[in-house]
Amino acid sequence: MSNTAASFIAKSTIKAGDLDHRRKINFNIGKYNAIVEQGKLQFPNIMMAREAAKNKKWQAIENLDGYLQEFEDKITERGAKVLWAETAEEALELIGGICDEKKCKILVKSKSMVTEEIHLNSYLENKGIESVETDLGEYIQQLDGEAPYHIVTPAMHKSKEDVARLFTEKLGTPAGLSPEELTLVARKKLREKYVQAEVGVTGANFILPDIGAIAITENEGNARLSSAWPKTHIVVVGIEKLIPSVDDLPLFWPLLATFGTGQKLTVYNTLITGPKQANETDGPEEMIVILLDNGRTNMLANPTAREALYCIRCGACLNACPVYKNIGGHSYETTYSGPIGKVITPYMRGMEDYKHLSNASSLCGNCTEVCPVRINLHELLLDNRHEAVIQGNSVIAERMAWKVWKTASLNRMMMNMGSAKMKNWVVNKVFKGWTAHRSELDFSTKTFNAQWKEKRGSKI
Repeated sequence: MSNTAASFIAKSTIKAGDLDHRRKINFNIGKYNAIVEQGKLQFPNIMMAREAAKNKKWQAIENLDGYLQEFEDKITERGAKVLWAETAEEALELIGGICDEKKCKILVKSKSMVTEEIHLNSYLENKGIESVETDLGEYIQQLDGEAPYHIVTPAMHKSKEDVARLFTEKLGTPAGLSPEELTLVARKKLREKYVQAEVGVTGANFILPDIGAIAITENEGNARLSSAWPKTHIVVVGIEKLIPSVDDLPLFWPLLATFGTGQKLTVYNTLITGPKQANETDGPEEMIVILLDNGRTNMLANPTAREALYCIRCGACLNACPVYKNIGGHSYETTYSGPIGKVITPYMRGMEDYKHLSNASSLCGNCTEVCPVRINLHELLLDNRHEAVIQGNSVIAERMAWKVWKTASLNRMMMNMGSAKMKNWVVNKVFKGWTAHRSELDFSTKTFNAQWKEKRGSKI
């Protein structure tokens, strides 16, 4: 067992027994699930909308190289720069070089999972640059020294009382402030950082090749401020965020809002097509887009796994997953948690160290059921398990156990052999991996074949 697997098992075991944690996360997820059903009512045919979105993402991923080149050509015509980063390290070096050139001391950053993926904050801290999270949830997590807990709601595991105590401890606010009062405190402090920052960093929800733009959707306006106030705007975005056309946004923006937060549309929806132009008064003087691979082409090369690149990061699969709702986001020790994280992390960070994530699943299919672009997540989890075996990342005992099970399952004579008591002993005592975290199997005293023979008088 790898160190990452052992750590995951240890942390998830502790969290699964933490009833206070489970109460908080299930309360918050329950609120989301209730409002999502209301948001879906805006679609005359929700299934047709989801199928259309899946087809658009299929078109984008199957023609990714051409679309990315088109995006670069169009956005550079308006003065933006496009840089390509194959790895997280390359992306960090590019950002670091830009910050050095601009003599950056303060950097403001809007909510961006891809910058969490490359661990941008810690990199900048080591360079002596203050990197400030401007999304309220991310700001709370940064104050607490924690990574985001959830793709959409970074502080989902915290109650309003937890946040009030944190602000008192870190910012010296009076005890027991209301959520509204806490928000005003954060707003005041963050507004000061916007005007001081030399560089602003955002992600992008969508890349639009036909007009050479990025699209950002948010509820707080912090991405607009992070991209407009500083003189230099850096966009860090995964290459898979591409959709074919700006005309597809009326489909994707409502789907992302509905499945992410239950809204018909998020509050701020922005298209950015480059830096400030000669006839414009607002906006950054310079815009740099960093297109990040970091393992995405590993998925692209796999005809089955590439479907995971359709993901629009709504977080719906996390809210639906019974495993996530019991162990929470931090137990995974990965940037992307929940079902989508289990699928994509082995391709981004190595199958050998992260194959265990695909086994932390009930395979109930609820993640597939709620995905707005209909990614077959539970099937991809099975495919990851298959890939791990093909790549030689399974132990001999595991391979032998499944070989014995397969042989027995395909042989009627072997299935009928032995008593239920003997079968129970073999499965529960010999193959101890099954009962380590599950209740014992209890075989029927008679197989279905035997019962059929007794009743019908013939074999099947």
